[in-house]
Amino acid sequence: MSSNTVLMIDDDEQLTELVSQYLSTNGFTVHAYHDGLQINEKIEAHNPDLIILDLMLPEIDGLTICKQIRAGFDGAIVMLTALGDDIDEVTGLEVGADDYLAKPVKPRVLLAHIRAQLRRQNKLDKQQQESLVTCFEGRLVLDAGNRTAVKDDVGITLSSAEFDLLWLLAKQVGSVVKRETLHEQIFRLPYDGLDRSIDLRISRIRKKLDDDPKQPAIIKTIRNAGYQLAT
Repeated sequence: MSSNTVLMIDDDEQLTELVSQYLSTNGFTVHAYHDGLQINEKIEAHNPDLIILDLMLPEIDGLTICKQIRAGFDGAIVMLTALGDDIDEVTGLEVGADDYLAKPVKPRVLLAHIRAQLRRQNKLDKQQQESLVTCFEGRLVLDAGNRTAVKDDVGITLSSAEFDLLWLLAKQVGSVVKRETLHEQIFRLPYDGLDRSIDLRISRIRKKLDDDPKQPAIIKTIRNAGYQLAT
């Protein structure tokens, strides 16, 4: 059974009751409201995985609410509307809705869409986690998807080759990576034991990370072995 939390905002009390009961019987925790006032407080209170949001609401409409919360809400947003206007659908998707369903909607159809959105969200979360590495006691964050490095909340400008080298160390953070392994993966050529290209790049990366070359704390040199990125 699912343990996901759903926040439903819809002024149709009969539909809200029907959907809430149906989702509850399918393992969801549902919090329902009939207006979008204090929406941020409601999100903070319930920490939902998904929001069902009606387009037509009293006081403040669903499109406005969606636009307001999208930047700070990472979960999925499913919009409902009794209107058949394609312009509203396009607008809803443009302001950040993940899915769009027209009323009347059958609870089992809504459930199928909710599950699909949660599967997609879980997949995205997993991909993001796999592309992110946090090291050096949380002070250094590498994002392979965006190819960015951030140290102490400040972006570090790295060349493409420098990022590739740092990322190879990050994928085995805390472990020693041999110099020849780094050379072969970066240059796609066997290491001859003399080439110092990897060492020079490590030196440049350390400088950009303000890592003391005499006593490095972030990228450590392991004598006669290779390099190690601090956890």
